Amino acid sequence: MNPFKFESKDIETYYMNWKQMYPKSYDKNKVSPFTKVRIILMNGTEFEFNWFLHQFARNCNNQDLKREIARVRLQEQQQQKRISCLKPINENMLEETIAYEQLAIELTAILAQNCKDKNTKAALDFALLEDFDHLYRFSNLLKMDFGVDAKTMVGEYTEIIPARPTIAHHRHPIDNVRNHMISEKADLYTKLVGNIITAAEQQTMNFYMNMAQMYKNDLGRRLFAEIGMVEEEHVTQYESLKDPTCTWLEQWVMHEYTECYLYYSMYEDESDEYIKDIWKEHFEMEVSHLKLACECLKKYEGKDCKQVIPKPDFPKLLKFGENIAYVRKVILTANVTSVLEEYIDINKLRDDARFFKYNNSINRYEKDVASHATIEKFIKKNGKDYRYQVDDHPIKALQNRSYDSVEVGRIKK
Repeated sequence: MNPFKFESKDIETYYMNWKQMYPKSYDKNKVSPFTKVRIILMNGTEFEFNWFLHQFARNCNNQDLKREIARVRLQEQQQQKRISCLKPINENMLEETIAYEQLAIELTAILAQNCKDKNTKAALDFALLEDFDHLYRFSNLLKMDFGVDAKTMVGEYTEIIPARPTIAHHRHPIDNVRNHMISEKADLYTKLVGNIITAAEQQTMNFYMNMAQMYKNDLGRRLFAEIGMVEEEHVTQYESLKDPTCTWLEQWVMHEYTECYLYYSMYEDESDEYIKDIWKEHFEMEVSHLKLACECLKKYEGKDCKQVIPKPDFPKLLKFGENIAYVRKVILTANVTSVLEEYIDINKLRDDARFFKYNNSINRYEKDVASHATIEKFIKKNGKDYRYQVDDHPIKALQNRSYDSVEVGRIKK
């Protein structure tokens, strides 16, 4: 599929009325878990693009260009509202959180397995383990507070076991910045990955930032706050992968192309016919936005869109599926942390390394760390933690279900 060859209508024909903006919500007891993760992904993609266009407008001194940005941005806002309301009213906050973390795991695993750029793939694998552990922590809280099994929610596509313990995720902020790609040298898929994963992780960060104080008890509020801080680390990492030398208009074109790619992927992959039609409609809208962005690039910078996207045919489409074997392989790197742009096993760090100093200052009293306290409380009440696993844990130190490790990835052997 080449979106530039797809016939679209004029942008003015795509504004929605209120009825169009408020769709029928999915049935949380019947919907595929992958339909839910697609909805979260596209909600996050729209959120990211809306704020990009707002920042663009705030850094633009051309009134005509600002008006074009405003036209597109309002339609992006309508799309976001429509997608957001696909979530049903009766889905509680933690149930939604499980879907957020399943998206983070499955999306990252898919992108990592298909990304050829070593720097980008290393970043994906590194954060994958942390989101995987977050699913485990939230699943235990869900079972404890609501009596709901997260296993049924993830459709048994995703295991629920510890990885690099969340207590080990807390690094000094300067150690979360990575080397950026160079657009002229990066392949199209790598550039798409930078946009997609940044939007997805930012959506999770924003969700936790705004929801932490809404939970019904202190432990849950603390857990959302702690994991929300890790999401800040992930967004710092992923956004630093993107090429900062691109102009605002070049970035606009790439954002639009990313949305076209994602909506077409969602359309091809969707099992719910009602939602499938929404993905198709939004794809057609994004094609018109892409063409407008290219016109603006030509008009205001004298550049052809081929300078940004030399080969516009979509690369391999994003398709959700089970990635258990790949994730189990990556789990074996749980003792790795990051030092500036490098990934290093903690056992190779000096005893006075910045990672140990910062982590120990944040986690001064282990009993006060919400991610650890959640599992400890569950074990005390039930004798063992909550898990869904297809085999023994690949790391021996994490096989004991009556003990929550605070050593793996954090304390040298």
